[in-house]
Amino acid sequence: MILVPVKDLRNAKQRLSHVLSAASRTELAHAMLNDVLRAISEFGEDDVSVVTSDRYALDLAKQHGFEIIRDDSNVSETDAIAMATEICAARGIETTLVLPGDIPLIEAEDVHTIYENAPARGSVLAPSSDKRGSNAMLRRPAGLFPLRFGNDSFMPHLAAAIATDTSCVVVSLPRIGLDIDTLEDLLQLSQAPGEKLSQLLARKLVAEVRRSAAHEFANETRLTANC
Repeated sequence: MILVPVKDLRNAKQRLSHVLSAASRTELAHAMLNDVLRAISEFGEDDVSVVTSDRYALDLAKQHGFEIIRDDSNVSETDAIAMATEICAARGIETTLVLPGDIPLIEAEDVHTIYENAPARGSVLAPSSDKRGSNAMLRRPAGLFPLRFGNDSFMPHLAAAIATDTSCVVVSLPRIGLDIDTLEDLLQLSQAPGEKLSQLLARKLVAEVRRSAAHEFANETRLTANC
């Protein structure tokens, strides 16, 4: 089972709040989720559940024919995946692959690579490009070890996987490695080749940020000159 946790997208990407409005951040989150779910749908070799209570994510999941696991508490991705994992284990589902909704460059072949490298019993971890975060996590059996999401989750996940005394495979997948949290990430997304929804939007948003910065610099220059 592929699990995609989605928190309330109206409050998405707070780390970009100094350069993007709330409306722009939500629009970006929507575009990224579209790209992620489209890639998963193109993979098409496992069942998919979107773990959420966000209205946009619910509608998008239905459009793709994915199952919905309601996360009405909307506390954190950690709590959402713990709850979804329990449901999967209770159903006898052997494997869970957790993919976040903010890795927009993901392609179906990346998902295939993860499954291709999955041991009969154990895990596959795909870190973020800075090797600090965890951007894809496959566990077999489903609840092999608990997941704890955050900015520095990769090393704790790796330690937890090793502690199970099962096979742990770490795969480097550059497209999955780019998650969007900072202005630098947004710039990388805008410059990457491709025409995904999130890339088109990223190019527009980066241009707006640059125009705003140039305008502010011009105003500051005029003020300095008048002093």
